[in-house]
Amino acid sequence: MERFKCTDCRVKSSAARFLSDEQVYELGSNCVEVHFEPGEVIFKQDALSSNIIYLKEGLAKLTMKGPYKDQILKIVRAPVYLGIPTTVGDKVNHYSAVAINRASACFIDLDTFRKMVFENGNFAWEIILTLCKFELQQFHRCINLTQKQLNGKLAGTLLDLSGNIYKSDSFRLDLSRNDLAEMLGTSRESISRLLNEFADEGLIRLSGKEITILEKEKLRDISRTG
Repeated sequence: MERFKCTDCRVKSSAARFLSDEQVYELGSNCVEVHFEPGEVIFKQDALSSNIIYLKEGLAKLTMKGPYKDQILKIVRAPVYLGIPTTVGDKVNHYSAVAINRASACFIDLDTFRKMVFENGNFAWEIILTLCKFELQQFHRCINLTQKQLNGKLAGTLLDLSGNIYKSDSFRLDLSRNDLAEMLGTSRESISRLLNEFADEGLIRLSGKEITILEKEKLRDISRTG
């Protein structure tokens, strides 16, 4: 855990770019940066929370306890704010965030964050846009999970990982097969079988944890009709 100067940060959020120099200094005076190893919990469901968390580097998975098992809600890539709905809407975290790879996060005092929202309309508007995008993504994810067959779910997930998380058609998958199964509501065996089928059909190439998208349009067709 360490303090740092927000004025020197090269990974400012789109919202923070609207803050004045005085506000950025105040933010840095009420913020600490914490580093996480893969698998470490950034914040935990049901724990009290008094901080807004800004994932500065790395990947994280958001998980929620269900009646029978944990459910992965979303995979997020830095830079992104975490926990705004659960911290502002309640004092108790409604879900957990877990580092997927080495990550760093800034823990911002909630009162300081609230003050910035009240004082700076452009900052507040950017935060609202972030929350709206997150909600719309969750709506689409809900439809995909409830109305598509497994091949369509997996095709859509691979395209999302490629386009939005790893920003490349070839990437090292930091998620386990169990993680993928948890995301899509199926078994590890089913995920492994379907990945191998996609590889046999020439849609992707598998090499250990390395995945390369070979037929993006065909995957899009499967995602749409699956």
